[in-house]
Amino acid sequence: MPKAYLNWSSGKDAMLALHQLQSSQEVAIEKLVTTVNTDFNRVSMHGLPISLLEKQAKSLQLPLHQIPLSGNVSMQTYNETMQKHVLKLKSEGFTHSVFGDIFLEDLKSYREQQLQEVQIQPIFPLWKKDTLTLVEEFIDSGYKAIVVCTNANKLDESFCGRIIDHDFLNDLPSNVDPCGENGEFHTFVFDGPLFTFPVEFELGEKVLRDYSPSDEDDCHQEPQSWDYKFWYADLLELN
Repeated sequence: MPKAYLNWSSGKDAMLALHQLQSSQEVAIEKLVTTVNTDFNRVSMHGLPISLLEKQAKSLQLPLHQIPLSGNVSMQTYNETMQKHVLKLKSEGFTHSVFGDIFLEDLKSYREQQLQEVQIQPIFPLWKKDTLTLVEEFIDSGYKAIVVCTNANKLDESFCGRIIDHDFLNDLPSNVDPCGENGEFHTFVFDGPLFTFPVEFELGEKVLRDYSPSDEDDCHQEPQSWDYKFWYADLLELN
């Protein structure tokens, strides 16, 4: 069976990819790979404390490979760093890289191009599947997740810190994808069938962060066309 690593966001889409591949036994997922923001010591984009990420991997009984990156990393540095770490994984015998992407064509093409350069085969087990069906499968399978980040231009503060359940889905605005596939929200999975124990935490404060670029930033679109404000729910580790 091919040896694969899973690009692990700590959220529900990555969890669904793991769940489906563990069931199909198409590949053997033997490691989780996560990028972490070294400016805040948290999971990139999701804002999750690394200590909770590590407990999550421990509960899933999978080794965790962390890729440290600055929050202001350039695309060139990002690509060089990722290639260095992927080559290390390749030297460990990994031949396949798994992603939880569903329908973002540009992102899929980018991943395929980058991995082709190092001769790693990408796998997209959720690709083109209906997002409402996927998130309902996630809930009905017994997985539990909390929203840790929302795009403030798409969802107000009340959605941040909510548990992913059928009530949450019913409350989503019609222009928000049920899986948040357009970046509307991000999640942290803390329990479910593949967990050996639930990852315990308590909900801390909610913080609005503004990532508006400076005037010197090289943007090829008007700033108003970008989304820069995000709500984060701080999760506090319980000992």
